[in-house]
Amino acid sequence: MHTPITAFYAGLLGILFLYFSILVVKGRFSKQISLGDGGDHHFQQVVRAHGNFSEYTPIVLILLFVAEVNDSHPIALHLAGTALLAGRFIHAFGVRRHSGSSWQRVTGMLLTFAALFGLSVLNILILYK
Repeated sequence: MHTPITAFYAGLLGILFLYFSILVVKGRFSKQISLGDGGDHHFQQVVRAHGNFSEYTPIVLILLFVAEVNDSHPIALHLAGTALLAGRFIHAFGVRRHSGSSWQRVTGMLLTFAALFGLSVLNILILYK
């Protein structure tokens, strides 16, 4: 089984997750917060950007993997992978920079939801190939 498309996006998303993880660890050391956010509003945003990434990314990557294993069209897979990658990056940027709603948060979630929904439907339709 060869899954180069999933491997590509999983690798890029893994690097992005590592970056968010480093931001959290650096924040914990500099603010001396071992658990939670210590009541620091900005640090709470950093923690949530990291947490939100870890909540959405795995399921979409699993859906991407399943679709690729089942020989879905590469363009559809790349569109979903790009939407996920861009969505998670833009959303995290918005969460870290704005305490309320922002175009980055909305756009990031819409892109993530598009990847999640698109791959979910694609995987269901694979049954009827």
